[in-house]
Amino acid sequence: MGALAPRRLARQPRRRGPPGRGAPDRPRSPDLPRPHRLPRGGLAHGPPGLPAPNGALLGRPETLATLPDTGATLLHSEEVAPGTVLTDLRTAQRLLDVQGFTSLLLAPDQPRRQTPLAQVAPDLRIEQPGQGTDIGALTDSFHLNLTAFGLLSFAVGLFIVHGAVGLAFEQRRGTVRTLRAMGMPLGTLILLMALELALLALASGALGLILGYLIAAALLPDVAGTLRGLYGAEVAGTLTFRPLWALSGLLIVLGGTAVAAASAFRRLATQPLLAGGTRRAGARWAARRARTQGLAGLALLALALALGLWGHGLTAGFAMLGALMIGGALLLPLLLDRVLSLGQRLAREALPQWVWADTRAELPGLSLALMALLLAMAANVGVSTMVSSFRQTFTDFLDQRLASELYIEVPDAPAAARVLAALPDGTRALPIAAVERPLEGQPGEVRLLRDDPTYRENWRFLSAVPDAWDKLAEGQGTVVNEQLARRAGLSVGDPLALTETVTLPVLGIYGDYGNPVGQAIIAESLFHRTFPEVDPLSFALRVPPDDVPALAQRLVRDFGLAPERVVNQSRLKAISLAIFERTFTVTAALNVLTLAVAGFALLMSLLTLGAIRLPQLAPVWALGTRRATLGRLELLRAVGLSALTALAALPLGLALAWVLLAVVNVEAFGWKLPMFLFPLDWLRLLGLALLAAAAAALWPAIRLARVPPSLLLKVFSDER
Repeated sequence: MGALAPRRLARQPRRRGPPGRGAPDRPRSPDLPRPHRLPRGGLAHGPPGLPAPNGALLGRPETLATLPDTGATLLHSEEVAPGTVLTDLRTAQRLLDVQGFTSLLLAPDQPRRQTPLAQVAPDLRIEQPGQGTDIGALTDSFHLNLTAFGLLSFAVGLFIVHGAVGLAFEQRRGTVRTLRAMGMPLGTLILLMALELALLALASGALGLILGYLIAAALLPDVAGTLRGLYGAEVAGTLTFRPLWALSGLLIVLGGTAVAAASAFRRLATQPLLAGGTRRAGARWAARRARTQGLAGLALLALALALGLWGHGLTAGFAMLGALMIGGALLLPLLLDRVLSLGQRLAREALPQWVWADTRAELPGLSLALMALLLAMAANVGVSTMVSSFRQTFTDFLDQRLASELYIEVPDAPAAARVLAALPDGTRALPIAAVERPLEGQPGEVRLLRDDPTYRENWRFLSAVPDAWDKLAEGQGTVVNEQLARRAGLSVGDPLALTETVTLPVLGIYGDYGNPVGQAIIAESLFHRTFPEVDPLSFALRVPPDDVPALAQRLVRDFGLAPERVVNQSRLKAISLAIFERTFTVTAALNVLTLAVAGFALLMSLLTLGAIRLPQLAPVWALGTRRATLGRLELLRAVGLSALTALAALPLGLALAWVLLAVVNVEAFGWKLPMFLFPLDWLRLLGLALLAAAAAALWPAIRLARVPPSLLLKVFSDER
């Protein structure tokens, strides 16, 4: 059986769009699916037992629907890979208009006594597997980014669970003290509370699985569009529920809950019985914890700095991210405590002094919710800065690369000659062609470039020799993209082997944002001498903008070019920008989700503390402070702490953006993006954070303002 892909069956020279990822392989409609490529080193196997009789095409319904009417029998199967059609070799050759074989796959085990292949077929070239573009390697970076943000969300959840468990134990101190005084063994008490916590974790995990499945179903089209548009990887458009994933998710929930609750259980096991009900004991423990966390935060920030200076590889980049984020979060309570202490010293009147001191005393109960809020806000600042910087750079990049007004693709060389001969006077046709070749052991391609003002005026080199354009036009060297230069360790002036016989010095390095493949560009004349079998079938046309619609219609009408093969500049930019926007849909959704979860955690913490703090509020009320005033102070306290957290999140988020742009992006994709600052986005995020804090504190503040005086008076009777 053969694997039929609409693009190609075997390795052939590629004719692609203009240099840079801003132009797709060929001008295509956004609705035209990208076909599945036959991976190097293996067949596109269908599942065992699937028949493929002569003249029949086997594939998914959505894939078969994209094929023209071939007269063949169509067999639907959901088990075939997306974008792949299986058929017999004879039918594949007929549909692809291919005689004989264009490539063969050799089995690794061969008989010992046989004529060498070099003698049997001297014209064939043996290539080792892995020299083509590895879709799996390219999409690993995308998956790793999703994993990183998933781990960030998990870290936010751990902080929230840790804080919730701590507050729950704080609420139950009296109950625990009573049970232990009545003779219940400490081990039995801890076991029962652990079982209760495990049941709550399983229930929450099951609900999380359901919500996660719904979110994944909503985001799947954008993820599939990203993988298809950026990497050419086909993804099925439906979700598959795997029980093993659900089980692993529940185990992760249980493990995370155990980690988050470990310190609370340790306190319960080591705290003396009579100390369980004193607030002073809790305050002393909280002060020690804040100092310990501060030291751990400083150590993690130092680790992040060391990884930035001496670390290498994508793993080191993400380890740097983790150390930076967790270190900043652990340092937050100590920073807030210092600020509140300063405010307490500067206050002159009794009520402001009490507000500062009381806020400082309640900080341990709110610290974990504020740490979760810090992580969510820092992630929002970092990701929004990265995305906005990428968008601005990518838009400028498209304006430079897609300078031509019209891009066309013709079916063959005779058609190209006819079209070029019929172009209006003054129209400049710039040929576009590329050959896939390994460059310095990396997947790559060699492209041709015609010397034209379009390139000289619009392209910008990151580094280059003097008169690089003149030397390139004369065939004295090559220019390479940043990806190839970084992966192969190339600098300007270094030699680069393009073929077994052609080695040229590197004249310049150019930015090529969005393209995962290494590129080398040579002069048109040198390209034709090196690869005489390749005829350019794609062209960029420089025509007056007002003449573009008429010329496009004429090419379709008079020369029979398919409309999707005649694409104007604006359409190509729209396609590229649409792919760009889909790329970051998932990260934007995760940012919103983490911020919402952090706000909810703040609400739960305030509600819990509202019940615990009545003994501290009752004396202030008894001294003449109205309940409504206490409610307003409670609201002001939450908004003020959130504002301080937002100020701390800004430098942390900018550091996160720098790591993403200058470290992770370079290691994952091979190019470094400039970092731009967007103060208006910061103000918007600050407003959202304060709004979320006010919304979270509004309910507890209203409850405090409406608390019955009898409950406040009951505090004094309990003390007696």
